[in-house]
Amino acid sequence: MAEEKKKISIDSDGSLAGADLDGDGHISEAELQMHLEFKRKELEDQDAQRDAIRKMAWFSLGGLLVYPIGIGVTAGFGLETAAKLIADIAPTYFASIAVLVSAFFASDAVKDKSKK
Repeated sequence: MAEEKKKISIDSDGSLAGADLDGDGHISEAELQMHLEFKRKELEDQDAQRDAIRKMAWFSLGGLLVYPIGIGVTAGFGLETAAKLIADIAPTYFASIAVLVSAFFASDAVKDKSKK
């Protein structure tokens, strides 16, 4: 007696929507494995994105804190011209960091909202 392959019927709540690749109304073992692998990769990508956001936020905060220290250090070494040049571009630096971070978080929020 040949063993019949186990088939899973598509559930009505839609949690396995898209897993039935051949459209026969049943999810084979291969289709289920592909679906689970896709979901695993999706979760890994989301985790990596959260890590990237966290690193970017800390790096930007560090830059915003170190920048004024750099001005003080150059002035402390008697490099007044360098200190003035660094201070002159400070508004541009702070504004660009703020725009970069806010644009990244805004695009992330819009993407999250469109998923719901």
